[in-house]
Amino acid sequence: MLQVGDEALDFSVLFLLVFGLSRSAAGSSLLTASLYVFVVMFRFPPVPADRAGRVLRPRSLSGGVPVVAHRGGGHDAPENTVAAIREASRNGATGVELDLSFSSDGVPVLMHDETVDRTTNGSGPVSKLQFVQLRRLDASARHRLKDRFSGEKVPTLQEAVQECIKHQMVIFFDVKGQPDKAASVLHEVYKKFPVLYNSSIVSSLEPKVIYKMRQTDPSVVTALTHRPWRLSRFGDGTPRTLSTWGQLWTGLLDILLDWAHHHILWKLCGISAILVQKDFISHDYVQYWAERGVEVVGWTVNTAVEKDYYQNVLKISYITDSLLEDCDPHL
Repeated sequence: MLQVGDEALDFSVLFLLVFGLSRSAAGSSLLTASLYVFVVMFRFPPVPADRAGRVLRPRSLSGGVPVVAHRGGGHDAPENTVAAIREASRNGATGVELDLSFSSDGVPVLMHDETVDRTTNGSGPVSKLQFVQLRRLDASARHRLKDRFSGEKVPTLQEAVQECIKHQMVIFFDVKGQPDKAASVLHEVYKKFPVLYNSSIVSSLEPKVIYKMRQTDPSVVTALTHRPWRLSRFGDGTPRTLSTWGQLWTGLLDILLDWAHHHILWKLCGISAILVQKDFISHDYVQYWAERGVEVVGWTVNTAVEKDYYQNVLKISYITDSLLEDCDPHL
């Protein structure tokens, strides 16, 4: 439940920031008041905590914390495939994180990258290939265990969902973009498989995707994904631009985006969880979100030491590339 004091502090900080930049009390007041009215009028209430809890903390889980296989567990099997879902279930994962993409003829499929080059024996953008072309590709071609999984196909969204339901796996649908199309397709999937309302969550780095999903179907459990400094730096920490002014500008945008995630966007979207890059999570950070009724999920947690920290110290869910051994993260 949103606390009045918490909200007042957020907008007071915004007012002071705008005032510091503009030196106009009237303009700062108008902008702050307008944003406040917008948030109050257009925000979505979160899904009831008990139902969100069934997704994020399954009752069938006996001890420990939920463990989610990243891209189906891309180290243990070819990522975003039906084989990966089966392996994740066999290896003890609570759920799987799957990436939604679309072929040129509008078929929803699983693929993380914009192109098929890294994971298959094909090349080119996913959005430029028809489904029949994607179907001919070997999704295991560039995997370290390609001999074991030879011939694995790029699955449709429905095939992946049916396999997850079969194995009683929680699904984290990760959506990169195309909010209107993604929300429409997922809404149809939820109508076809109502069990998903209690066994899946839609997440995205793009707030507009989550807002559109809540707008299309307010009953879907949702999460924002967040990595601080993602606009100014790549996942390995190197700057996205060598220009000094470019770094300053993107750094400022990162600060604003981080503030918005923690004070505005989560309220506007009515999220139930926030998925955060593992290096930025602490006990205090988990407590910050717990006070707001939001679960923290860490990614990508790939070593035994890190997993022990999440299991026994933080006691929160985490996403991992492997259920079996230590491995380098996908950045």
